[in-house]
Amino acid sequence: MTNETLIPYLGVVTDIRIDTPDVKTFRVLTPDGKKPFDHMPGQCAMLSIPGVGEAMFSITSSPTNTEYMEFSIKKCGCLTDWLHAMEVGQQVCIRGPYGKHFPVEDELKGKDLLFIAGGIGLAPLRSVINYVRDNRRNYGSVQIVYGARSKDDLVDYNEILTEWMTDDGVEVNLTIDREQEGWDGHVGFIPAFVKELNPDLKKTVLMCGPPVMIKFTLQELMDLGFRKTQVYTTMELKMKCGIGKCGRCNIGAKYVCKDGPVFRFDELDQLPDEY
Repeated sequence: MTNETLIPYLGVVTDIRIDTPDVKTFRVLTPDGKKPFDHMPGQCAMLSIPGVGEAMFSITSSPTNTEYMEFSIKKCGCLTDWLHAMEVGQQVCIRGPYGKHFPVEDELKGKDLLFIAGGIGLAPLRSVINYVRDNRRNYGSVQIVYGARSKDDLVDYNEILTEWMTDDGVEVNLTIDREQEGWDGHVGFIPAFVKELNPDLKKTVLMCGPPVMIKFTLQELMDLGFRKTQVYTTMELKMKCGIGKCGRCNIGAKYVCKDGPVFRFDELDQLPDEY
């Protein structure tokens, strides 16, 4: 961490994409048209509106994108209500990056990767998925399992169809919770879908989604024969200040903002059961 990570930059929202009824993706640049700062996949940034509040969000664009930064944000509170009411050209404050990233430059290199995401849990994984796609020669096969309540709740659906599904060496498996008119894909919850797909035990897993989904999906992975040392997740939900000062994200001897938000599951076994 350097002093610059404590100083907010002025950001301009240059594009707003409606992903689902309650998720929008915001593209942010500095006033002079540059990317606010560099980051690694899995890191977060603090967005704020003076007089309203601030919150930590995953950076959903890949570090390989040098032109702009993106955030996929679910409408779920006071600050996000304000963000969802914004228009292109309005300004926000942004600071970061914060946290430990997915180990794409060492531990994941050369590995076959399995991404498992539920709902807005795709947001932090989108960054690393696109990073891997842009550095394809450094990684093995890529399998993406993604589910949501309905087809309308699938974030980045157009990108999934037109880019991810057309990549060589990338397998995409989609599911929704219940039958829906116009949907001819898989129907069912993610834990059961993962069991049904029976992924290769050599894969390294990166998973993010609602806590209940993570809990039961992890159990299915363990039943299939995966080890907790093969599974990573991200836990930015409780992060507040981003620098280990406020104590909100403290769990045992760890601070999510400094020691995470990316953790391997065997590391979580050493912490109090607060998630």
